[in-house]
Parts: sequence; C-alpha cells; structure tokens
Amino acid sequence: MSFSNDGPFNPQKPETGLVTAGRDTKGQRGFVNPAVYHGSTVLYPTAEDLHAHRAEFSYGRHGTPTTQALQNVLMSLEGPQCAGVGLAPSGLAAITTTLLSVLKAGDHLLVTDNVYRPSRNFCNGMLARYDVEVTHFDPLVGAGIEKLFKPNTRAVLVEAPGSQSFEMSDIPAIAEVAHARDALVIDDNTWATPLFHRSLDQGVDISMQAATKYIGGHSDIMFGTISANAKTWPLLAEGIRLLGVCAGPDDVFLALRGTRTLSVRLAQHYRSGLEMARWLAGRPEVLQVLHPALESHPGHAIWKRDFTGASGLFSIVLKPVPQKAVDALLDAVKLFGMGYSWGGFESLIIPFDCNEYRTATKWSPGGPTLRLHIGLENIDDLKADLERGFAALRAAA
Repeated sequence: MSFSNDGPFNPQKPETGLVTAGRDTKGQRGFVNPAVYHGSTVLYPTAEDLHAHRAEFSYGRHGTPTTQALQNVLMSLEGPQCAGVGLAPSGLAAITTTLLSVLKAGDHLLVTDNVYRPSRNFCNGMLARYDVEVTHFDPLVGAGIEKLFKPNTRAVLVEAPGSQSFEMSDIPAIAEVAHARDALVIDDNTWATPLFHRSLDQGVDISMQAATKYIGGHSDIMFGTISANAKTWPLLAEGIRLLGVCAGPDDVFLALRGTRTLSVRLAQHYRSGLEMARWLAGRPEVLQVLHPALESHPGHAIWKRDFTGASGLFSIVLKPVPQKAVDALLDAVKLFGMGYSWGGFESLIIPFDCNEYRTATKWSPGGPTLRLHIGLENIDDLKADLERGFAALRAAA
C-alpha cells in the first residue's frame, strides 16, 4: 500500500502530530479512531465511474481509509521532506521492497557492515542472483566511502546505529558523497524512529522502519514502513504496486494505535535505557557499554548532532568469561526474556557475535557480548534482575 500527500506539511511538533494526524472526527461519525476496513472489492456506482476508475479507493490492496489514516500520521512524523509512505507486512519486507524498487541487474549496492543481518542475507542472496553487485563497507568510513564508488553504484544502505554493535555512521557525510554521484541513500531507521531521527532531513532518500518494533510497541504485530522523498517516491510507489505489497487491516489499526503513544513510550525507553547503560558501565563484570548516548561511546558526537533521543536498545561487552558463565546469567534473569526482537513493552536479552557474518570489518570486542532491550518495567526491578544474573555469572566463571 502506498500513499502520498500533496498538502502542506503540518508545522506542529512531532508529539502533537502523532496524536492529531490521520483523524477525521466528522468523517468517523464522531468517533476518535477510524474504522478498521476489512475489504478487497470496491464497488463503482456507474459504468462511467468504473471505466474512468473514478473513486477515492480502487481496491483493498491499494489502500483503505484505515491505511490512509496511518500513512497521514507517518507523513507528519517523517517531516517536510517526506513525499509518500508505503506499508509492508514486516520490517524485512519494507527493506526488500525498497531494494527491489530502486535496483536493477548490473547495479552496484554499498551496504554497511553492521546492517541488520536479514538485510545482509537478502543482499548477498537474492540480489546477487539478480546480478546486483554488493560491497560491504566499514560503518565508520564517513566521507571516505567515496573510494568505494563505482560507475554503476546505484545506492548506499546505512543503519545508524547498527542494531547489534552500535557504530554510528556519519549519514550526512555519506549522503553528500552519494548524491554527488547520483546515488541514493537508504536508511534503516528502526532504532530511533523518525521521532528521534528525521533521516530524510539529513540527506537520506528512503527511510525504512521495522514498525514491528516501536511503532507497534506491544510485540503483537509484524509491520514495516517505507518513507521516501520527492525524488524517490515514484519509484517506491511503482515497486509497491508491482510487487503487490500490502499489510493486513488489523495490523494497520494496531500500528496506528501504537503511533498515538509512541512519544511517551520512547521517552520512557530512552530514560530507562540510558540509566541502565550508565549503571552497567560501572559494573565490575562489564568491559564496555555500546550505547551512542553515553559520552564514552565513540559515536556520541554524531548521535548528539543528528539525533534528539535514543531508544531502549543497546549492547554490552562482558569481561572474558566462559560461555557457561554467560549462559548462567541468561538462565538466571527473570524479567529479561530471551527473544529475537525488541521495541515492545518488555525487556529482552540475547547473546550475539558479529564475527559470524562481518566481512569488511573485524569484530573484536574483547569479551562476550549481550544485547539488551530495556522495556517499561521499573528500572530498580530490572537492575535487581541483572544483579541476580551477574551473581550467577560469577558463580559459574
């Protein structure tokens, strides 16, 4: 599903837009929220209307009043550079739809080495089979990415920060180089969302989110969004139409509901995540905390310049201990669940190792690594839970 808005950008603050955009109380017969339209077929009143395709909505796959309401909210959130928004059934579908829409056989794609691993697998797998050349690059390369460009370089895929290792790429510097060579910049903006990082304002052409995470916010939907500027929106809209990409009506409604509380939820994730990161930085078991909002993080200056906040996701490097000690920590915690997602109300923890897939950079953190998502639980209870885990780690070491 795709949608564009030819009207002027609403200058209200993002928090207000999240609450007010996409609402038509009169059209909704006085109700605050729009109806959930379950439908495929749209009927035309006359043969003349049918022949002329004269209707606000033509087919369920192309959009409904429910999807339009969500897209209006996302347009407001993304800012004045957003020319259109597409909806996809998952975050990965948003990424793959984007890449298939802008690339063709013979093109060259630059991909940051810290990209979301399923994105990497798609680039190295299906895109390679379609004769798209892929080169991975150091996420800290900045303007030095110029040396990696080829005559056929079509796009650069960035992710700031990387959702496991948390390097901060200099997106404006990369965008300046890419645009000078008529290449597109595509950003996976799931970590911060457009509430904390309006990447389209910083030179990005297409900004994607796994809206499964913070947009949904309750760990109960799979969803993706694709937002594009005026230059790239026609390509995206065509790609979405040709690929038949759409999202189910109930998930659209849940995503819309999630946007209404995004600002308050993200503010709490930000506060609790940063407090937990600072607490962990002082723990004797922890070698390093990988959180861009910490002053000790190598990418802190970029985060402070380009972002207005941080989410609840970050990683830690433990001092060297046997794997059995790490497993003892994981088995001991009760509030931190072990699961491969984030962005919901609950806290999560997983071990990871970037050595399994990196090719352009060497991952050598100095000890075992854990990724944490700090949820909406009481922060003191979460600290006590990790205290229990660290006690188990020490006992097993």
